[in-house]
Amino acid sequence: MQDVHERYVAALEEADRHVGRIGPSQWTNATPCDEWDVRALLDHLVYETMWVPDLVRGATLEQVGDRYDGDRLGEDPAAAWAAAREAAIDGVRSAEPDVPVHTSAGEVTAESYLREMLFDASIHGWDLAQGIGVVHSIPDDVAADLETWFTPQVERWLAVGAIAQPARVPDDADAATRLIALSGRNPYPGAGQSGP
Repeated sequence: MQDVHERYVAALEEADRHVGRIGPSQWTNATPCDEWDVRALLDHLVYETMWVPDLVRGATLEQVGDRYDGDRLGEDPAAAWAAAREAAIDGVRSAEPDVPVHTSAGEVTAESYLREMLFDASIHGWDLAQGIGVVHSIPDDVAADLETWFTPQVERWLAVGAIAQPARVPDDADAATRLIALSGRNPYPGAGQSGP
């Protein structure tokens, strides 16, 4: 089975394909995240991705501090994304597997942290694709594993407002559709349900 490191890299590369397709008039398009347009969503992705190299090398939150606060996208949002993505990929591929990762929820393994980042990149990659009207691909095995990982956490994420109520989908829906629904989004175009 492909390990979580390479799955995360693949999810970043899928998101990167969408960033390269954003047209000049699409930065203010709505996304499934009610409070974020395309530019704000990309800013979130850049911010989350910027932390990866530091955290997988064992840096604490205090050591990183406010390094990534402020305007992250600047005049060239696509370039800002590219720099963050490349640094994250380099960091992930060179990280020691037993280095503890310090997060706001406490110390976790690198594998656990990267699984959460894989979830974030997969879901928000889908959000970005919806915002610009392109197709997003989450491989069936990745979606099924993320669904298994995320299902026990849904109530906790709901309680802190990190997701909306999971959407209902047919019993025969594929794994990616179930995962999107579980994250509080309606996986079918034209629907109204959304999540952060």
